[in-house]
Amino acid sequence: VVVVVVGVVVVFADMRRGSDRGFVEIGALFKSDFDKQVVLRTLERRGWQRTRGDDDEDWDLYWASVHTVRAIFNAENGRRLHEHQLVNHYPNHYELTRKDLMHRNIKRYRKEKEKHLEAAMHGDDRQPFSWPDEHELPQEWVPTTFALPSDYALFVEEFRRNPNVTWIAKPTGKAQGRGIFLVSKLNQLKKWAGGQAPSGQTLFREPYVVSRYIADPLLVGGKKFDMRMYVLVTNYRPLKAFLYRGGFCRFCVEQYSSDVAELDNVFVHLTNVAIQKHAEDYNDKTGGKWGYDDL
Repeated sequence: VVVVVVGVVVVFADMRRGSDRGFVEIGALFKSDFDKQVVLRTLERRGWQRTRGDDDEDWDLYWASVHTVRAIFNAENGRRLHEHQLVNHYPNHYELTRKDLMHRNIKRYRKEKEKHLEAAMHGDDRQPFSWPDEHELPQEWVPTTFALPSDYALFVEEFRRNPNVTWIAKPTGKAQGRGIFLVSKLNQLKKWAGGQAPSGQTLFREPYVVSRYIADPLLVGGKKFDMRMYVLVTNYRPLKAFLYRGGFCRFCVEQYSSDVAELDNVFVHLTNVAIQKHAEDYNDKTGGKWGYDDL
């Protein structure tokens, strides 16, 4: 099994000025609330001009921080973009980028599919019938997952049904491998959680997801790896996305082992470069990466 990491990015294509100013290929106006040089230089090389006023609404592209987009373009304040205006984030992108929300939405998606199928099998003409198709999500693509602390009791029940299974716990809103650990015994999770509340309920430091660990991953040269893919999403309704042909794989430095003694060895289990670069045998030249062609 290959772990696929998907980056959800908003792109803008064939940028043109608004109809009130005429359609032109260059000379677009952009706005940004932070100085990311790689972005600014790219736009300026295209001949685009930056507007700097905080109240200036005459722009074609707003390259903004996540917090700015969320604050300005949320559904509650009713603000909408003009036809010629684009932003670099969807206001509710965290529904996919936060691990617990992504899992919740996948569960919701599957339930909707099951409901339509069940209704069609019972002759409900109001629900259009469709056989499983390319939009199905095979169960093994998303391992059994629980959100902590809300699903803790359900997790304990599942853990006791399968006491020999290893689980992987991840904080919901962090990246670069921070806070990730493997669990093979229930007391490991209890110890990490920080003890018991007076009511007997387990206390948790922060929201986590815990998933059934893929114990027999596909290996290359005996090492675990994942694939970094880039998906450019320009519209959600209808969905319009572009898969970038380029990409790369990230490798662990050390040989993979499912031995319990190696459960705490992050150089065996976690492919994040932010972690692997601290390994003794890390290759600074390649960064522990292969391009797709090499794979």
